[in-house]
Amino acid sequence: MRSPLLDLHGAVAADAPDQDVAAHYGKPAQEQRALETGGAFVDRSNRGVVRVSGPDRLSWLHSLLSQRLDALAPHEPTQALLLDANGRIEHHLHLVDDGESVLAHVEPGTAPALVAFLDRMRFMLRVEVADVTAEYAAVTGPATFAGVAFPDVAGLTTTLVPRAALGATDLRPAGLWAYEALRIEAHVPRFGRDTDERAIPHEMGWIETAVHLHKGCYRGQETVARVENLGRPPRRLTFLHLDGSVDRLPAHGDPVEVPGGRTVGFVGSAARHRELGPIALALVKRNVPVDAELLAGGVAAAQAVVVPPDTGANAEIALRRQPARRA
Repeated sequence: MRSPLLDLHGAVAADAPDQDVAAHYGKPAQEQRALETGGAFVDRSNRGVVRVSGPDRLSWLHSLLSQRLDALAPHEPTQALLLDANGRIEHHLHLVDDGESVLAHVEPGTAPALVAFLDRMRFMLRVEVADVTAEYAAVTGPATFAGVAFPDVAGLTTTLVPRAALGATDLRPAGLWAYEALRIEAHVPRFGRDTDERAIPHEMGWIETAVHLHKGCYRGQETVARVENLGRPPRRLTFLHLDGSVDRLPAHGDPVEVPGGRTVGFVGSAARHRELGPIALALVKRNVPVDAELLAGGVAAAQAVVVPPDTGANAEIALRRQPARRA
């Protein structure tokens, strides 16, 4: 659903899957600063929105997703994953219950597949599932918008507002590049950009935020429990400080290599941060030394730990929350 804010002066559309919103409005560095200081908002109206209603909604979602939801309090936002039978991530949901229904926002273009899966799993339960993307738009900025709110990176808030109200604010618009730079700086992965079809929760550091380790059975739980008990997931998310003398960013999916040319992973998201310069997230093999110099799409890169190689087996993964060092 193309955003009307793409018609604003200076708007430049983002690359897929975000082509329906603006990457920037002509001044990316200024937009990022305005977003950080509470003077701007980001149009993320391309995100899908799913509503689940009915008296059985929380216990039903609890049985399907990775998060404990059966006792979720009204207006308490949380995150959850839908996994396949092998524990691989199929959907990442930000959700909240308002006392009558659950609203979840998901990656662009993924709502129809999620709704189709949930519809197949309803059986005789008292639940209704609907794709309500046409009704709601996600905006990210200061906590000044009226709507269903979710905490986001760098002290920002993502709010689901009526789509007709998109842009009804005195704040200046900032493009998606501004948000992505702050997200990458905060070491927060994005489903579909920093994951692939084999990604599992421990590799991404989502155990802290989107998985409850002591809840009942759900699809994919065996993989989560095995890695938590034994450790050693196949890969790990890492943060990259990229060589600022290179005039390009590595592209999504570009290979990550160690000296000698051996491929050890791939680039997920990359952005230009107004203070840190070029930065990225990458998914690499667990056994790549955390201090190894890498090449990301041919660009020299130094690592900062996001998910340690020994995550799981009761290992602490709090390092993921450390902010990137500013220049």
